[in-house]
Amino acid sequence: MGARLYIGNLSWDTTQDSLHAVLSEGGRTVKDLHMVTDRETGRPRGFAFAELSSDAEAQSAIEQMDGMTLDGRALKVNEAQPRQPRGGGGGRGGGGGGRW
Repeated sequence: MGARLYIGNLSWDTTQDSLHAVLSEGGRTVKDLHMVTDRETGRPRGFAFAELSSDAEAQSAIEQMDGMTLDGRALKVNEAQPRQPRGGGGGRGGGGGGRW
């Protein structure tokens, strides 16, 4: 188990401060909290990643918060999985030598 959590199904009304407060309940120490936003609009995308100070604190947060309601939404909280490598190099298609 790692100390990094995925928190999903967040309401657009949830703020970084309100999520931090819930994560900190029971004396847990939040080392990092990142609420993911859309690059173009800046609006929240409905999920966040948090790093707590220990695996035990992360497990405690999962047990307490998974399924709990925050700002009208039932949270999904579990251990964050490592980011999978993205495939390909963005292709522009092939083709060579033709006239435009």
